[in-house]
Formats: sequence, C-alpha cells, structure tokens
Amino acid sequence: MDRDAFYARARHDLTGPLAGIRVVEATTTWAGPMAGCLLADFGAQVIKVEHPEGEIARRVPPFVPDSKLSIFNETVNRNKQCVSLDLRVPAGRDLFLKLCATADVVIENFKPGTFDEWGVGYTDVARVKPDIVYVSISGFGQFGPLSSRPGYDPIAQNFSGWSSLNGEPSCGPTKAPTFLGDDLGGMHGALGAMAALMHRARTGEGQHVDIALTDGLLFQSNGNLTIGALGIPFKRWGNEFSLAAPVNRYQCTDGYIYGGVLLDSHWKVLSRLIGRPELGAAKGLERLERRDELNDLVAAWCATRTTAEVSSTWTEAGLAVTRVNTYAEAAQEPHVAARDMLQPTTLVDGSEIPLTGPAAKFSRTPTRVRTAAPALGADNAEVFGALGVDAAELARLRDAGVV
Repeated sequence: MDRDAFYARARHDLTGPLAGIRVVEATTTWAGPMAGCLLADFGAQVIKVEHPEGEIARRVPPFVPDSKLSIFNETVNRNKQCVSLDLRVPAGRDLFLKLCATADVVIENFKPGTFDEWGVGYTDVARVKPDIVYVSISGFGQFGPLSSRPGYDPIAQNFSGWSSLNGEPSCGPTKAPTFLGDDLGGMHGALGAMAALMHRARTGEGQHVDIALTDGLLFQSNGNLTIGALGIPFKRWGNEFSLAAPVNRYQCTDGYIYGGVLLDSHWKVLSRLIGRPELGAAKGLERLERRDELNDLVAAWCATRTTAEVSSTWTEAGLAVTRVNTYAEAAQEPHVAARDMLQPTTLVDGSEIPLTGPAAKFSRTPTRVRTAAPALGADNAEVFGALGVDAAELARLRDAGVV
C-alpha cells in the first residue's frame, strides 16, 4: 500500500486516538515512563510528576552529543508535560491529589506500599476521583509472597526463566540487551489502562490495574511457563529456530545474513538455490532431524557470497531473509525512514536528534513525536495554576522544596 493511500482519511486536528484523555504519571526510570510514553504517543495528555531533584533517567548515559541530555530520558518522556513535586510532604501530597482529581488515569511504578505510605495510593486517589483508572507497575505485583521485594528489569528476566534460554547453547543464562521486562511491563500497563477506560466508559467504574514485570515476561514467553510446569525439557537454541530447519545466522563475505525456511515448499526453493535439488523432498520433521547437515550446506553456500547477493537472491525467490544489522545500520535503512521510525526532534537545549517514532500507525488519527521531553518542572505554572495555585503560592512551594 502507498503511504499516502494509508493516510488518505487522516485527521490533523487531534493529537491521536487518545486525544482528550488526561494521564498523571508519577514514575521513574523505564517501565512506568514507557506506559506513559505509549499513552502520550497515542495522543493522551500525560503530565509527568517528578521529584524536584529529577528522576534517574535524566542523569544516565548515553547523552546526546555535545549536550547534557540523556537519550533514555528523551526517548521515553517525549510528548509529555512535566511538573516537579515532592509527594512525601503533606503539601506535595495534597497538590498531587488535586491533580489526580482532574485525571482519567494515574500511573505509578514504585515498590508496592510506597504510595500508600505517602497518602497517594489507589484508595487515596479513589476518594477524590472514584472512577479513576490507577495503574501500578512493579517487579512482582501488588500481592503474592514476593510482592514486597524490589524488582528491576534484570531481576524479572532471571526470575521468570527468560534468561535461562537466551544466548548461545555454549553460554550460561544471559539477559536481554534491552530493558525487555520494563518494556513489556510498560506495554501491558498502557494496554491495561486502555481496557479499564473502556470498562469505565460502559459502567462508570474505575479500578486498580496491577502490572508485574515478571507477569509480563511470563505471559509473553510463548507457552514456556506451561511447558515448564509440565516438566517438558528445554533446549537453548541460540540463533536457531526450534520449529524449523534450516533457519540460522549464516556468515557471508562481508557480514551475516539471517534467514531460512519454515514451509516444505520454501525448502524446495532453497534446496534448488544452493544446488541440492535432490534434498527438496525432505519434509519438516526430517529437516529437523537433519538440522546440522542442512545448516552446513546453507552456510557453505552463503560463505562465498556477499550479504547483498544472498538477500537479493532469496528475496526474489520469495524466501524470508535479512542482513544482520547493527542499530547504526538499521538507522540508515530506507524502510526505517519510510516507516517514520526516526523523527527529527528539537530538544529543550536547541539540539536536534532523530528520536524513535511510535510503532502503531493509525490511518485516521496519526501519531508522531510532537514535543521533546520537557525540562524538569517546565509545566509547573500552567498545570498547578489550573488547580488554583497562583504565582505567589508557587514561589512559596518552591522555596519550601515542595516543587
């Protein structure tokens, strides 16, 4: 489909499909901010509440070249507003509750019980906004024997069993190179918020949404939790695909390609390409049994060719294949540009960088990176002013360290 055809009926008067939804996000680091990021990208007004000293994501490398701005913070906190507020003091708590009373959704990702101790937990917010959708994201969830434990992304990856299968067969358990548990927790947090909003639209009822990083990883484990419960043994596959062969990473003269076949019809095509048409009759189960032999044949064929030659030959034959890119190489791919996955964005210090764009595309209500991550407390006057806090009171709160 042509891009212009996809967006032919697009509206440009809305921020996205969640325009009109207000979210108060009191979060830190990645899982909670990612939930807010998704909702903000989808068009919701997301007001991020940070401690007056700023949260950790502002201070961690890598930084934008020739700037003090963290790429992590710029990535996950774009399209948001920001207010600074110390929730641990009565004045901060009271102002937070006033803000929550105007919201549709509240997101927090502190250790269970922390917000209750500060007087800003679900029960507290529900008193001032009975139909609130309150999303709590934590390592192990709001209940269960381990719920009081601190739990970060690598802890969740290893507790869930995910790390036990990651990596080459010769290696030990290996965590993901990305914040996978946090990303899935954030995704389920945003999805849970939207589902709860749909329920509220039908019934008028708000509710508490409980997201655990461990649950997200277990849910997205392709049935591995059930397989483990049944006592079925696992194997670490590395770059191979347990359900099909040959599928692997193969070295070429100038790098690697990744590809292979799933269907018997595709194997017939590939066997002809590598000069072994007599093997084309091998069915799926037979190919699994002969995995090593077939991998060696494909590897030998690729070893004398460039990645471009292999990719073009396989693609023209209708087979799935890709060059194994680095992120730097992926950033140069024309397809990535065509999908708006890098969007030039001017940051608060005037520098411009290509920020990763939203994944979901909406033909009627397009989404984009509308604004860069705001400076700490940039929206204090506007947001708190709308709650009745005048300039003099705001100055007093600032002097007291509340904002």
